[in-house]
Parts: sequence; C-alpha cells; structure tokens
Amino acid sequence: MIGRVCVIGAGTIGSLFAGHLAQVVEVSVLTRRREHADALNERGLRVTGRTSLEGRVWATDDAEELPDFDLGIIACKGTDLDLVASLLDGRVAGATMMTVQNGLGAEAVVRRHGRWPLLSAITFMSGTRHSDTEVEYVLDTPTWLAPYEDAPLEYAAEVAQLIVSAGLRAEAFADLRPAQWSKLIFNATVNGVAALTGLPHDRHYAAEAGPDDLGALVRELMNEGKTVAAAAGISLREDPWEMNVHATRRGSAHYPSMLEDVEARRPTEVESINGALVREAERVGASVPRQRALYALVRGKEASYS
Repeated sequence: MIGRVCVIGAGTIGSLFAGHLAQVVEVSVLTRRREHADALNERGLRVTGRTSLEGRVWATDDAEELPDFDLGIIACKGTDLDLVASLLDGRVAGATMMTVQNGLGAEAVVRRHGRWPLLSAITFMSGTRHSDTEVEYVLDTPTWLAPYEDAPLEYAAEVAQLIVSAGLRAEAFADLRPAQWSKLIFNATVNGVAALTGLPHDRHYAAEAGPDDLGALVRELMNEGKTVAAAAGISLREDPWEMNVHATRRGSAHYPSMLEDVEARRPTEVESINGALVREAERVGASVPRQRALYALVRGKEASYS
C-alpha cells in the first residue's frame, strides 16, 4: 500500500500532483529553491480552478533531508532530469519511481542513477502556476502510466488508483508506448509551433478553412509524426490531430511549456521532444521535412538568446 509519496519537482505538474495527493496520503516535496520549500512548509499548497483544495505538504530543497517514501513522482522538466535523478542516487532503495516527462528517454536517464522499480508516465493535465504555493488546475485530462522494464503491472495499477482517489484522472497500461507516442507527436508539434509563433494553444491550431491557416500546417506536422510511429510499429492510443482539436475547444488558451521557456529565454525540452521524434525518423527511414525544420528552428530560437 502506498502511504507516502514524494513529488520531485514542484512546478505546475508537480504541484497539481502534490496538492491533490496530500488529500489522501503523506506528501513530501523536493524543490529547487529553499524559499520555495519554506513557503510550502509555512502556507501549504493551494489548488484552484477545476478543483478547490488546500494541501499540507512537507518540503525541502535538500535531497538528503527527504524522509522515506513509497512512491517518487519525478515531475521536473526534462532538461533537469539527469541532475535531479543524481540527487536521489543511493537513496530510498525501497521506493518505486515514476517519471512524468515529455518526450522519450526519461526512464533510461533515471535508471542510470538507481535500481528502483520504474513506472513510465505521461500526463495531459495542465495548469497555471500563480506562485510557489498556488497552482490553477486548467485541463482535467488524464495521466497514463505503465511499468518500465520488469516492474509489475500491479504497481502501475495501484499508482493509477491512488491518483484517481486523490481527484485526478489516471489509467494504467501494460505498454505505454502507444500513449507515449500520441503525446510525443502532439507535443512536438504544438510546443514547437508555439515556441516559434508566440501563440498559446488556441483555435488557430485547428483552423483549416484557408490554405494559409495555421491548422493546415499543424495537421501536416502531425501526419509526419504518425508516419514515424507507423514505421516504428507503434499503434497510437489517440490520434494527435483529434487531441489537438479537442484541446482547442476546451475554452481558455493554454500556454505550452516551450512557449513559456522561450519567453523566459531559458532552455526548452526540444531535444527530448522534437529531437527524439527526428532521431527516431532517421532510425526507421521516415521522411519528416517539416518536423526536421521545426526542430532546427526551435534550436535556432534558443541560440538567439545570446
């Protein structure tokens, strides 16, 4: 039974997990900044939007201070994953770790730093972080998870049940790749386009009435991604284009993480998302000229910072 959870990385997604899970289990949080940990310890974590709740958590910015836990949810950005996993090296041998990063390859990064049972996860929920102690829950979409390597499927099912009991949506699978690839194609396209155009994810991404509408390009980019998945033998869990259309009809526009990164002039997750898609296309011999151009342009955007 899972009674103690550690959320590692307290950005938007980590905060949503921590605030909800604190309603049903003991939650510790590993933050990047001491003042963030102090604020959480003093005021707790408030979730607004699609839920309204207050969560009491115990937080620290020092991994050596973490109490033992049963489940670690690694919710940091992909650009920080190797460093964060290294902080856990040799610790909490009895825990199960769950990666919740965009793109591909997060599990292998964590595996280099420990032999914990691993779960792979991707999440479609989203929110807006208003402060160190308040996050708004915007999209109440699910987290999909599955065992990695030899972790039992029962672990994934138990974690999914825990997340659902906390008021979030989750589903466990024996194989995450069909869902992971649906999210990869969606993310590579929407995040990349947002980073270059400055547009949040809104109605423009699904507009196809005219030949110069942005949705036409978005569909072509997603079709290239679907070609790669098919060549790799992946049957997609969801159609990325339908995911895109559905998200644009949910109301308020969403700011993709790469757009937030570009506006803050910080590194994006382009390598683990767009780069992973392009490299897989090379491996299976698929032609993806639009996705390749998008990848190069986002890399160029990052280079422009200096």
